[in-house]
Amino acid sequence: MKLTLQTDYALRALIYLGTRRDRLSTIREIADAYQISEAHMIKVIHKLGQSGFVETIRGRNGGIRLEEPPENILIGDVVRYMEGNMALLSCMDTAAAPSTICALMPGCRLRGVMYEASQAMTHVLDRYTLADVITPFEVERLRGKRNVN
Repeated sequence: MKLTLQTDYALRALIYLGTRRDRLSTIREIADAYQISEAHMIKVIHKLGQSGFVETIRGRNGGIRLEEPPENILIGDVVRYMEGNMALLSCMDTAAAPSTICALMPGCRLRGVMYEASQAMTHVLDRYTLADVITPFEVERLRGKRNVN
């Protein structure tokens, strides 16, 4: 399974914010640090703000910061929120149209295997917090340099 670009950018933004707990950051700073589109980052930050992962403060002296300490933000929660539907097969999608249901249902074993695989992935992601992925390397790179790519 490949995560969407939006999820990738969301995780990067959270890592950036986690290295800058002492002050507010801007969307432009985050986009510049990773050399990615500011327009894409605006959408990502908006979604992270709706979810409660980040706090957005409007105005001249506004900016963005983590809503919770990095130790309280599970990577699995971020991925699930940003991805929305994590069904690996169309027959696993509860919102799928009945016409997409496989002719092998309900006896298909592949569905069970894929469900087990997706559960294993989310189980691993839930073992890690944002704090776990913010190492001294990330702090040095994101605080010391403008570009990390």
